[in-house]
Order: sequence, then structure tokens, then C-alpha cells
Amino acid sequence: MAMASKTRNMLEGLVREGSFKWLLGSRSSFNDEVEEMGKSPSARKNWIQELSPVANIVVRRCSKILGISTMELRESFDAEASDSIKHPSCFARNFLEYCCFRALALSTQVTGHLADKKFRRLTFDMMLAWEAPSATCQPLLNVGEDAAVGIEAFSRIAPVVPTIANVIISDNLFEVLTASTDGRLQFSIYDKYLTGLERAIKKLKCQSESSLLSTVRSSRGEKILEVDGTVTTQPVLEHIGISTWPGRLILTDHALYFEALRVVSYDKAKIYDLSDDLKQVVKPELTGPWGTRLFDKAVLYKSISLSEPVVIEFPELKGHTRRDHWLAIIREILYVHRFIHQFQISGVERDEALSKAVLGILRVQAIQEISSAVPLRSEALLMFNLCDQLPGGDLILETLANLSTSRELDRTNNSVVEGGMYSISALAMVSNLGFVFGTSPDVPNEAGLVVGEIAVGKMTMLEKVVKESRSNYKKVVLAQETVDGVKVDGIDTNLAVMKELLFPVMELGKLLLSLAYWDDSRKSLAFCSIFTYIIWRGWLGYALALILIFIAVFMALTRCCGQGRPVEEVKVIAPPTMNTMEQLLAVQNGISKAEVFVQDMNIVLLKLRALLLVIFPQASLKFAMALLLIAVVLALVPLKFMVILTFLETFTHYSPPRRASTERWMRRFREWWFSIPAAPVLLEREKEEKKRK
Repeated sequence: MAMASKTRNMLEGLVREGSFKWLLGSRSSFNDEVEEMGKSPSARKNWIQELSPVANIVVRRCSKILGISTMELRESFDAEASDSIKHPSCFARNFLEYCCFRALALSTQVTGHLADKKFRRLTFDMMLAWEAPSATCQPLLNVGEDAAVGIEAFSRIAPVVPTIANVIISDNLFEVLTASTDGRLQFSIYDKYLTGLERAIKKLKCQSESSLLSTVRSSRGEKILEVDGTVTTQPVLEHIGISTWPGRLILTDHALYFEALRVVSYDKAKIYDLSDDLKQVVKPELTGPWGTRLFDKAVLYKSISLSEPVVIEFPELKGHTRRDHWLAIIREILYVHRFIHQFQISGVERDEALSKAVLGILRVQAIQEISSAVPLRSEALLMFNLCDQLPGGDLILETLANLSTSRELDRTNNSVVEGGMYSISALAMVSNLGFVFGTSPDVPNEAGLVVGEIAVGKMTMLEKVVKESRSNYKKVVLAQETVDGVKVDGIDTNLAVMKELLFPVMELGKLLLSLAYWDDSRKSLAFCSIFTYIIWRGWLGYALALILIFIAVFMALTRCCGQGRPVEEVKVIAPPTMNTMEQLLAVQNGISKAEVFVQDMNIVLLKLRALLLVIFPQASLKFAMALLLIAVVLALVPLKFMVILTFLETFTHYSPPRRASTERWMRRFREWWFSIPAAPVLLEREKEEKKRK
């Protein structure tokens, strides 16, 4: 009674003194509820002291949706939650999450909930409350139409409704939505996004229920995700060999279809499958007239079922936005089926994976609708595309597969999971939207796949893996920025940089050559003696290990001594600038040298072929005898002695006692090599008819 009296007095005082002005500002969605909570005895009774005013209002809305009182919600939370989640230091936020998860799981079962203004405002207010859940938090100064939320609140609440976001892409989605608002998401933009999402869902339903490719799609229950080529100003062209046809391109959740346009109708659709393991390759491609590669506006599709690749072009005046969009969504369907095959996912879990890919494509369509003027990186909003790019993306997919396996075991064992402690699953979400994936008649809620990717008061394994992957990705981005910053233009400039970087290696090579040519006899003798002794005692592995230890110690000392100092830049003397003609001559000179090098290598290979085929018997006989002698030595002499002999033979070639004989033997070897004829070569030109096929 004392607590209820204290709550009543506090609410009456707040309303009477206007202390909610910071909360209300202009007339907002909280006005009526605040006034009602100040006047109604039942509302005062359900006020929770640990929660902030905004959190109390959100919890009250959740209790109305669930049809139970706030106190009953608290009792349910106390019964389901562990002691660590109920700890006073985190009780407010965890209890708020629990109420939100339960209310959203029920609200999303209503058909057309995304079109409901109250539902949109509820999800946004949940984010506002999540940022300041406790009574000890600093009060929010704005909860009206101009209110804004941060990335942590969005990434925690938005994935609870899988249609809006998921754990893997939530950060990227938030960055896109807040590109023009300095990292804070306003309700107006969030509302436009959900409106676009609702329209994308209606479009998907309309297309999938239409007669378009109905006979082909019916066997696998395919959903039409995107159609292009129906507008004359935005054609789609299919290139196969030298033939080109305009037509209509259709993407489903299993395949890509192209219908060539005739005079008044379309031809029978060509099917480019994405669901079976056909070693498909989907990548960007260049096209142009008469086989030239000029315009970066096409997608190449290749698989083992096709005799030659298919190129699908998306012509547009500026840029390649259409191509990038189609490339991303085609790959998303391809990657989700690869994920299914790799981890042998089937049944309800397979439909769950497909639903995640489809929802990702719907989100991209919604974002394109509200920000058509801004270029969009679609692959950053598609989870399977993103996993292919992120460092550790394979670990994310493995974690997803393990979650699917654990759900299958729970369903098989009839395990009971506390539904209020977890978000709703993607498949249950799309089932509420009226979609059925695959040919399985099972209803997800009846099958037991109701647990999503977020849990109350803790990070799931998927969230931990995604967080670590994002942290590593930031390091990769920073490293790539340094790489982009040191790139220079011009062949001569790049050669100058390479020469400076390889200077220590070149100096080491000069030192070894000096020792091998016995320029200083004492140093060369000491070098040969020391290394011969190391090889004789079998210390070669220890010597290599000692070198690696020396390098590691050098790096550690450099880090300790150079900590806090700026990184020393590599100083390169830039070569004199060349005009266009000089650059062309330099390129021509380089190509000529490369051509001569390739010719010399071909001659070596042809001479070896002549030796093996005994085209020149006398030389081949000497070569065969040499091979037999080497084989006998390898068979009879121990490996340690072979290594010592090889080392001594190499490093004593030009020692004073052997220099004359070495030069004489090298001269004889060159004379023998030049006397070997090359094997004949016959060049055949490809026939023109064969080339055109």
C-alpha cells in the first residue's frame, strides 16, 4: 500500500506540475497514456519503480497487446528468466526486452501489421525506451515525431521482427537509413522504410500469385522476387555467343528465367538454375559491339549444364546500378542454396534459410524505393552476400547451420523453449505474412520453429560471431585504406617503389654472389667452412630456426622502442616524368623484352622435348648417361652427403683453384646446348565457323 501511495503521489505531482513537459513537448503519442496513468488507479498500480517513464509506457502497451497486467508480465519474467538476467543492475532493460519480444511475437501475427501506424510507432518507441530503460537513466528530451534512436537500440529491437532486419545486416541497414541524419534514426525515415517494406511484400504476393510462369513454378512453389525488361526504356539483353535478344528477366527463389521478346509475345522461358549444385559462376561482365569489352553493365552466368556462358546486359545511360542490383540478388539466391547444400539442411530449416534470403531482397527493394537518388550497395544488406565478403563469414554460416540443427533436435525431442525469452523466427514471420516456402505443408508454429536469433538479456552465439566478424572487417577496411593511399600511377614509378622496397634483399643477393664468386677469398672460405660444418652436424634446421627467432626478436624490439613514434615512411626518388610518347615507347620496350623472354623459355622447352624424343641422338645419349649417373648417386649416397656436395659444388665454382676448369666446363656445356636442335612446331589457325559457334 505504501508503494502504491508513493506511485500515485508521484504521478499526480508530475501531471499537476507539468513535469512531463520534457517528455511530451508538443502533442505526442504519449500524451493520453501519461494523463491516463496519472488519473487511473489501475495504471498507478501497474507502475514499475525500476523503469523510466518511457519504459513504463511501452511496457503498459505491451501488456495491453498481451491482454495481461504489467504485474503478471513481471511475474512471468521472474519465472522464466535466470538470476543473472534478473540482477538489479540490468533488470530494467532485460524486463523491457522481455515485454517487447512477447508483444511483437503476438502483434506480427496480425495480417497487414506493417501497414498499421500504431505498430510502426510501437516498434520505434521500444527503441526509444531501450536507450533509457531505467528510472536512473537521464530522461529523454524528445519522444515526439522528431525523436531519434541510435544504432545499439535499432540493432537490438529491429531484428526482433525479422521482416524489418536481422542480426547480420542490422548495422549496415541502420547506416543506410541514417546516411542523411548523422547516425541517428528519425521516426519519419523509419516510417517510410516500413511503408516501402509493406509495398514490397504486396508486390511479392501479387507477382507470386499471378499466372506468370505458373506452370514452371508450381512444382517447387517458387516465389517471384524481381522482374525486369518489361519497360522499353529499361531493356534487358541476353548474349549467347554472337547472338543477342531483348526480353524479360524473372528471378525466383530457385532460378533465373529469361523470356526472349518476339513481335507480340514472349518465347518459352529459358531456365538458369540457382538451386542445384551445378558449379554456377555469377559475376560482373563487360560487353560491347562486335565482341568488344567496353561497357560494365552485364552479369555473366556459367554452369556445367550450359555449353557456353550466358551474358545478361542491363543497358542504362549512366553507371551500372541496375546491373549491381541484379548481381546482388541473383547471388543471394545462389549463396543461400549453396549454404543449404553445404550443411545439408532440409525440411523446415531449409524453408527458414530461404525466407531469410527473400526477406533480405524485400528490404533492398524497400530501401531503393525511399532512397532512389543515392547509390545503394545491395550486397551489404543481403546476409548471404555479406557473409561471403566478411572475414569469418564462413563461421557465421556455420553458426546459423548449428542453430538450425539444435532447433531440429529440440523439435524432435519435444523440448519446450521459453518463447518470451527469444525473438520470433524468420519462417514464422513470413508465415504470418501469408507465404509458404517450398512444398512442405507444415506450419512453422506447429512445427516448433518459433525461436529467433536474439535472446533477452544476453548475446546469442550468432550475435557474438557477427560482432567479432564486424570487428575484423573494420581492421580490414583500415588496412585497405592504407593500401589505397600508397598506390601510385605509372610503370616507372611502381618499379622505383619496388626497387626501394627490395633494396635489403638485393643487397643480400649481392653479398651471396660476392661470396660465390670469391671476391674476398677469406670471407668465402669462412662462409663455406661454417655452412659445411652446420650441414655435417645436421644443424641446418636449427640455423633456420635461429634466423626466424632473430627476426621475431627484431620485430619485438622495434615495437617496444618505436612505440608512440610516427611510422617511418619509405622514401623513394621519383623517376623523371614521361610524356605520352615516352610512356608508349616504354610499354613497347617492356612488351618486346617480355616477348623475347617467352621465346627463350619456349626454346628451352622445345630443346628438352628434342632430347626426350631423341631427335638428336648424340646429345640425347649424353643426356641419358648424365641422368643415369645422377640416379646412381642419389640411390647410393646418403642425403646429408648429397647436400654437402651440392653446396660445395655451388660455392667453390669460382674459387681460385677451380676458376679455370669451371670456365672451361661452362663453355663446353654452352656449346653442347647450342648444338641441340629444337623440336618442330606446327601452328594451326582456328576455323572461322568453329569460332562462331
